[in-house]
This record gives sequence, structure tokens and C-alpha cells, in this order.
Amino acid sequence: MKDLKGALIFAQSGGPTSVINASAAGVFLEGLHSEQVTAVYGAAHGIRGILNEEMYDISKEDEKELLLLKQTPSSAMGSVRYKLKDADVDDTDYKRLLEVFKKYDVRYFFYNGGNDSMDTCNKISKYMAKSGYDMNVIGVPKTIDNDLYGTDHCPGFASAAKYIATTIMEINLDAKVYDTPMVCVIEAMGRNAGWLTASAALANAQGYGADLIYLPEVAFDVDKFVEDVKNVCAKNNNKCIAVVSEGIHDKDGVLICEKLGETAARDSFGHAQLGGVASMLAGLIKEKTGFKTRGIELSLMQRCGAHCASKTDIEETFQAGKEAVKAAVRGETDKMVCYARKEGDKYECEYKLLPLELAANTEKTVPVEWIINDGTGISEEFVKYAMPLIQGEADMVKENGLPRFAKLKKVLVEKR
Repeated sequence: MKDLKGALIFAQSGGPTSVINASAAGVFLEGLHSEQVTAVYGAAHGIRGILNEEMYDISKEDEKELLLLKQTPSSAMGSVRYKLKDADVDDTDYKRLLEVFKKYDVRYFFYNGGNDSMDTCNKISKYMAKSGYDMNVIGVPKTIDNDLYGTDHCPGFASAAKYIATTIMEINLDAKVYDTPMVCVIEAMGRNAGWLTASAALANAQGYGADLIYLPEVAFDVDKFVEDVKNVCAKNNNKCIAVVSEGIHDKDGVLICEKLGETAARDSFGHAQLGGVASMLAGLIKEKTGFKTRGIELSLMQRCGAHCASKTDIEETFQAGKEAVKAAVRGETDKMVCYARKEGDKYECEYKLLPLELAANTEKTVPVEWIINDGTGISEEFVKYAMPLIQGEADMVKENGLPRFAKLKKVLVEKR
């Protein structure tokens, strides 16, 4: 709806990234300078913060600290994994959200996250419209998994990819320094989409990459993996580096981490809590070959490695936050901000809007034609796609040789 005037609430959800706060900075600074926005709030721990009326008054923050959010990883407002039930099944939370929005005259709502977060954003948007409450709702994308539909790439992916590729190059040099056998199995994040694991190909492009790369888009065969490793070792002085996605599964859809280990626990969205497959596979290789092995799980480090962030990623994400506010103020709602790659040899990014329901319910995976060498390699097409995204170094302010992360006051809004 056009010509709305009222407060703005921004909330973060899902897994952290090294640049998620750059979009927060964009939303906050654009909101604070907008004539249509009367107050700017940051919800503590996502949607739960609104339900509990725990919100921070962003006008109390120093602008210098808000700008430092661009180089501060993780979720400055605090994140959450909270699943809203369908309103037709249980509208208790929706009624509470409407109550809070009315109480604080909130007319602009921004939710920052991935697929599940966009689903939450879509549900809230639809409920508010059905209730007749005038509010513009915009999704601000975030996910290192790079699996949101409709956007060329996702904020956070490039920095995580850069971290993974850099780390693999360093591991490559370390693991091959001795004249004894060594097999390293490196585990990257990725449940159904292998974009992060594919970023190992960026290290390959520099000549210090992985010998084998396995994505969840292709069924994984444990026996074939053992043979693949043996074949590489036979040709490579008994050295092999394999990179696997945490979500690799067999032809029947059974997760390899569950096949070789225990049944994974589930989060509030029903997703299996993955991890540990690298150690399992490394142990298997040691058993089959007798070689020294290492299972390396990049885990949280790949999400929040701000020291290795892509400047391109930071600046695009900051601008995405600003574009979200601009779109809402001019009357757009029930949309997500997306990246579009301009035509031409030189990489350039522009912004567009996508209906939330499309972003929420569709997952983007790595094109199968980019997966080569009988499921053990990644094509040059991926390298051409991803390499422009990781360019540039973060202009990181430091103190005592260490990063200076934002220090927010986090002044709670007085409950009404």
C-alpha cells in the first residue's frame, strides 16, 4: 500500500552468515532517514521477539556502530528457528502479531532469512492483508546455502564460498607436505543444494583444490566413494582430498550421516540436524586402506568467517537492505528482494522483487549439468558463475590487530 506512515520492524531468522548484518545496516539506515518511517525497531530473536514484545530502539544507536554492522558476522538482533503454524490451523500467533503491530503502529515489516523465513514472512503478509491491517511486508534474503529461488545468488553465499575455497587451498598444501599417505575428507554445509560444496572448484581453479567433490544433487554410493579415493591415491602418491556435502544421501534418499552413524535429531521445521559425515567417511577410508586420514568439518566457521568475506557480497547485501525499505515505502508488499545479473562480460548486479510465495516454497539446486566426472567434479560453468561474486576484500576496521565488531546498545523499547 502506498503512502503508509508508521514504524518499521526488522527481524532476523535462521542460520547466521558473515554478511547478514550488512542487510540489517541497510534496512536500519534507510529506515532512519525515511520520512515515511516514524520509528525503527529491531526484534530480539526474530519473530519470537515480536510475540514477546522484545524490540530494540534502533534510533538510540550510534550511526558509526550501525555502519560497523557491515563487517560484523552473525545476527546482531539474535536469530531464531520458530515455525508459524498455518493460520487456518492455529491463528494464535497471528493474532498476537497483529496486536503488537497495532500497539506500536508498525506499518513496515522486514524478515531476514532463507526459505523457511520467507515462508514465515509470506504467512504474516497474507494474514495481515486478510485482517485488513495496512502493512507492507518485504523479505530480505539470506542464506549461505544459495538455494532461494528467483535470485541469481543469495547474500552470504559468496563470502562462505570464498572461505571454503581459501581453506581448501590451505588444507591442500598442509595435507600433501609429507611423503606418507594422507586422505582428507572435508565436509561443507548443504542439505539439498550443493552450492557451498561446489565452491571447492574455485580452489581447483587456482591449482590447489580437491580431487573429488560430491554434491547432494547426485546420489552417493559409499562403495564407489572408497574406490574413487583408492583410484586417486594410486595416481597421486597416496594423497587425496575429497569434499562432501553434509546432506549427501544414497539412491533411496537415506542420509549418509544416518547410514553410517545414528539417526539425526530434527529441528522445529522437521529438518535433520546434519554433521559428522566427513569423520565417518574418513574412518571408513582408514579401515579400508590403512592410510592416515582426517575428517574436517568446516561447521560454523564457514558461516561467519567475516575476516575472509567478499567485498562484493558485503556491498550487495547492504544495498539489498536499503532496496527492501525503498520498495516498501513506495508501496510494494508480499515480495522478496532478489539479485539479477546483468547481461554482458563484466559482472554487474541489479535488484528486482519476487512474490514471497515463490521464494518460500521453491528450492534452487546446482544444475545437474554442472556436476561432471561421474558425480565427482564441478564444471567450468560453476567457476564462471561464482568467481565474480567472491571478489574484493572487506574494508575491516581493527583494534589491537583484531576485528572491531559493532557494539550495539540494544535499548529495549518500553512496553505499552
